[in-house]
Amino acid sequence: MTIEYSPGLTEDVYLPGHQGRVPLVVLVPGGSWTTADPAGLAGLASDLAARGIAAAPTHIRAAEDGVVYPAPVEDVLCAVAAAAESIQSHGYLPGPVAVLGHSSGAQLAALSVLAVDDYSPSCDSPAVRPDALVGLSGPYDISQIPDVAVALLGSSPSDDPETWSDANPVERADLRPDVPVLLLHGEVDETVPVAFTNQFAKALKDARHPTTVQIVPTADHETIYQPDVAGDRIAEWLVSLPETTPDSGS
Repeated sequence: MTIEYSPGLTEDVYLPGHQGRVPLVVLVPGGSWTTADPAGLAGLASDLAARGIAAAPTHIRAAEDGVVYPAPVEDVLCAVAAAAESIQSHGYLPGPVAVLGHSSGAQLAALSVLAVDDYSPSCDSPAVRPDALVGLSGPYDISQIPDVAVALLGSSPSDDPETWSDANPVERADLRPDVPVLLLHGEVDETVPVAFTNQFAKALKDARHPTTVQIVPTADHETIYQPDVAGDRIAEWLVSLPETTPDSGS
């Protein structure tokens, strides 16, 4: 089955075998904010569905599509809205609703959950406020990588410091402190250092977020989202969360 979350863009939804209330996770791909191909997340989505979780990889727009912040975050929120509406039409009640991101997708996922009230996307489906965040090897503090993150912002930090601050999840960690967060990072990741996750985790814990951090031995930047590495960890955490009913945005 497919969902539509932005004009002309569709992606598969992976559904568990039983109907009723199920966790829903929307998966956001990385790509250094330049590309956003969800194909690599299909295996994890299928694995999560086999564990009783509805999973929807998303193909958000990125710099190669001619957009900059906040458009990619708004696409994530429209994907959440569309996925929730779609599975409800097939007899599922989503709850809790989580956003999962890998690499640059983790930074976007973090903003879509923590700073959801900052955005007013124009979506075809009713808005849904995510309940939880899962980050996989994210470069959360974009101030440390301005040469790369310029693809997201379209400007330098000196040209637009306010927007760079607004788009930095570490600086938004004090928002929605009731939201639980799971952060995974490969111990041997040579693309995004583990220090990014440790820094973000500290900011979240300081803000009193329920925060779980797992540094996975032998995993690197590409294996951290493979089903045999992440599937069981994510599923166990998601099913441990309280059941919720989708919360419409304002």
